Formats: sequence, structure tokens, C-alpha cells
Amino acid sequence: MTYSLHRGAELDLLEAAKFYRQEGGAKLANRFLNEFERVAKLLVEFPGIGTPAEGRRRVHPLHDFPYSLIYRENGGHIRILVVRGHFRDPGHGESRR
Repeated sequence: MTYSLHRGAELDLLEAAKFYRQEGGAKLANRFLNEFERVAKLLVEFPGIGTPAEGRRRVHPLHDFPYSLIYRENGGHIRILVVRGHFRDPGHGESRR
């Protein structure tokens, strides 16, 4: 199984990494990106681990960072739709498919 990012999720990820780089430096930004990658690989291995959400979506949080991945599993593939900050508008990325 593999994963891919929706273009919007890719932008979410880059925006968050940029924030952490500006606020805490490259080391913190790299920790964030490593945690994202760890969770993405976990979802590939265990696609049902996330909390069920609307429209066949699931949500799984990152550890140590206030972000969650919103994803969908389809035919052996994980599609990450949103990298949502917990302090962001809760409707952010809802229209992504």
C-alpha cells in the first residue's frame, strides 16, 4: 500500500513546516516533517487506525504537534486530504476529495 497527498494537503504541510521553521528553527520543522512521515507510514500499514469521520474519511493526530491527518483509504491506497491544525477552522479542507 502507498500514500499520496492532495495538493491542498501538500500546501497545508508546507505551510506548517514553514511556521515551525520560522518560530523554532530547522530542527523543529524537521521534527514536524518526520512525525508527519511516521504517521503517514502508520496509516499505510494500518489504514483503519484513524477515527471514522464523514464521507469515508478518517482522522489521525500527529504526536507532539497540534495537527491531524484527514485521509481516505481506497483500493489499497491512502489519500491524505488535509493536514489540519487543531487551532484552525474546523471546516478547513472539508471539500477536498
